[in-house]
Amino acid sequence: MPYLERDGDVFILYLGNEGETDNENRFHPDWVDAVHAELDKVESHEGPAALVTTATGKFYSNGLDTTYIFANLEDLPAYLDKVHTVYSRLLAFPMTTIAAVQGHAFGAGAMFASAHDFRVMRGDRGFYCLPEVTLNMPFTVGMSALLNSRLPKQTAVEAMVTGRRFGGHDAVAAGIADTAVDGGQVLSSAVERAGALTATRSDNLVGIKKGIHADVLTALATVTDKSNFSFGG
Repeated sequence: MPYLERDGDVFILYLGNEGETDNENRFHPDWVDAVHAELDKVESHEGPAALVTTATGKFYSNGLDTTYIFANLEDLPAYLDKVHTVYSRLLAFPMTTIAAVQGHAFGAGAMFASAHDFRVMRGDRGFYCLPEVTLNMPFTVGMSALLNSRLPKQTAVEAMVTGRRFGGHDAVAAGIADTAVDGGQVLSSAVERAGALTATRSDNLVGIKKGIHADVLTALATVTDKSNFSFGG
C-alpha cells in the first residue's frame, strides 16, 4: 500500500508497497482508501508543506484495477466514482503537488499524474499513455473533463483518440509534463521544485485551485451511471 516519507517540508507519497520495486500501483478500492489515508496525514501537518508523489521500478501507476473490475462489473460505476475522488482531492489540495513520474503512467495512472499541479517525467524511459481507445473503454464525464482541462486541446485529441505513448521529452513538447530529466533525477528534481513552494500551503490556495478547476471538479462529482458510461461500448 502507499506510504509516506519526508524531505524537510516536502512529503513524498510512494504509490506502491514499501520494499517492492515493481508494483503496478493499480487503483484497487483498498489502494484508493490508502491514498486518502496518507493524504489525511499530510493535510494534518501544520505549517509550510508540499506534496510529491512517485513510485519505484517500472511503473508510476498502471491505472484501473482490471482484475477487480471484471470480478465486480456490477459495481463498476461506484468504483469509478471512487477513483474520481482521488483526482478531485489532488486538484484542490492545500499545497503544491508534483508528480515525479519515474516510470509508466497509463490510463487512470496518467490521469492521476495530470491531476497534480506539475509533472516531472523521466526522459530516458517510461511513457504517459491513455490506452482506452485501444481497450474499447470509454472515458467517464469526469475523466474526459480532467484530461481536456489539463492537456492542450490537440494533445488531448491525440492522446485520447490514438492511444499514443508519450516519452518524457515528447510529453514536455506536447504540454503533458513540465520537465523531463534523467531517471536518477526525477524525484530529486520534483522535491527541489516542491521545496521552493512550501510557503504557498494555505486555505487560500485551496480557494484558488477550486476556482481554476471548478468545471472539472463539478464533472468529477457527476455520478457515473449507464447514461454516461458503458463499459465495453
